Amino acid sequence: MRLALDIPTQWMQLYDDRDVLIRRYRVSTARNGSGEQRGSYCTPRGRHIIRARIGAGSPSNTVFVRRRPTGECWSPELAASHPDRDWILTRILWLSGCEPGFNRLGEVDTMRRFIYLHGSPDTAEMGVPGSIGCVRMRNRDIIELFDLVPAGTPVDIRD
Repeated sequence: MRLALDIPTQWMQLYDDRDVLIRRYRVSTARNGSGEQRGSYCTPRGRHIIRARIGAGSPSNTVFVRRRPTGECWSPELAASHPDRDWILTRILWLSGCEPGFNRLGEVDTMRRFIYLHGSPDTAEMGVPGSIGCVRMRNRDIIELFDLVPAGTPVDIRD
């Protein structure tokens, strides 16, 4: 299995071990565009792997803060009471860069930047950049993807 994310089109594809396309997901990457620098709020490019899988079995719309479930379930009412919150929902696939000096180690380390593939509120628009660095997905899509990919799955992010 491998994932390929195309930032310009906002599509992510899942390929099987024979390189046959098996799933395609509409996503939302960073509103600041692509980049690797810590503090840039950009989506990092290059070769990555899924380093950790978080949230197995959690209900859809489970709210995560610092990779821990808060006990909350996202709702329009909860969102209205926290208008500036960056919602990380349902599942987290935590990325780690594979290219030292480009997206790994130092000030460009994807994992230390806490870049995830994660679920988002149904109100989050897909197909247009809107995140602060992570890759947002529909909750149903992140659940499906989470169940299909193991830790160590390659993820290529291209601009």
